[in-house]
Amino acid sequence: MFESNDTKIKEMIEEIGDNHISTSATTPLREDAFDLTDEEKIELIQKNVAEILHTLGMDLTDDSLSGTPLRVAKMYVKEVFNGLHPETRPKLSTFDNNYNYNEMLVEKNITVYSTCEHHLLPIVGRAHVAYISNGKVIGLSKMNRIVDYFSKRPQVQERLTMQIVQALQEALDTDDVACVIDAKHLCVNSRGIRDVASSTVTAEYGGKFSKDNSLKREFLDYIKLETDFE
Repeated sequence: MFESNDTKIKEMIEEIGDNHISTSATTPLREDAFDLTDEEKIELIQKNVAEILHTLGMDLTDDSLSGTPLRVAKMYVKEVFNGLHPETRPKLSTFDNNYNYNEMLVEKNITVYSTCEHHLLPIVGRAHVAYISNGKVIGLSKMNRIVDYFSKRPQVQERLTMQIVQALQEALDTDDVACVIDAKHLCVNSRGIRDVASSTVTAEYGGKFSKDNSLKREFLDYIKLETDFE
């Protein structure tokens, strides 16, 4: 049974190759994803990382390597993948739009540090987010925080873009949200084709942004504006 499933998985991997695919806008998590505590996860990951390094032939008694399994385990659970846990989701407090600002608000050049779920290599880039108030506004830093939250998990860029838009649509009670991400994938830049110059651009347009081309163009023009104030 196991060998049969293992063979099917290998065949699927060969068929997909280096293609990036996303099966859903929802991060694929098991039902028991949060049954273990962070400390239990760190202990298990530490053992698995040590086994990987040992299999590669590394000497884990060396001073430089002896602490690597624990460091990697803590990094995975507490840092680069801590966006998997619902408890780390930022509270998206909103306020009434008392000043009646009815134009587009754009938060651009938000730093994206994520991890490709196909090779567990970094995704590094910028996100640009916009919304039009439907009576509610949100603190600017919350837009950065929601990008950071969904970035800190194994990701595909298409899903990340959609999750950011959906989270802000829910918080702001409006469909009029847009997001563009331009990022480099080290699984492309540092391995495989090794194209260091290429980047990937994804976009998700909701509400008026998807229906009004002039509004979409305005958003893209804002992204191009120079913001060097030094």
